Amino acid sequence: MKPRARLLPLLAGAAILACSGGTSFAATVINVTEDGEGGGAMSLKLDPPTVKAGPATFAVHNDAMTEQHEMVVVRLKSPDLPIPVNATKNRIDESKLKSLGEVSDLKPGASGKLNARLTPGTYLLFCNMKGHYEAGMQARLTVTP
Repeated sequence: MKPRARLLPLLAGAAILACSGGTSFAATVINVTEDGEGGGAMSLKLDPPTVKAGPATFAVHNDAMTEQHEMVVVRLKSPDLPIPVNATKNRIDESKLKSLGEVSDLKPGASGKLNARLTPGTYLLFCNMKGHYEAGMQARLTVTP
């Protein structure tokens, strides 16, 4: 290989670094695992439970064998904000909370993603299928500056 040909890949890499400022703007990935079957305990787990503010991708996986789930993300005005549960519908009244989005209709074994820009504060992630929130499908995410 000619010396000039060997130099081209190095120059291309240097140009990419120079254009990007050498910094990565990749979103923080938050892994969300949902589990549980109807009539039993259910769960929604986050990894990690605390992240820095900025762009984030929620990578959601439904680990259930037969149950469909969803994941809704809301930013709470305060960490101790009461969650508005509609007892007659066995669901959270989403109209009283500000949603950042959701991954809906996840069939058993399916995965989905949600991209969001997170600001410092406390977020609630939950499944709002009938009875799932009260069965344990909820978790809090802390976002630091």
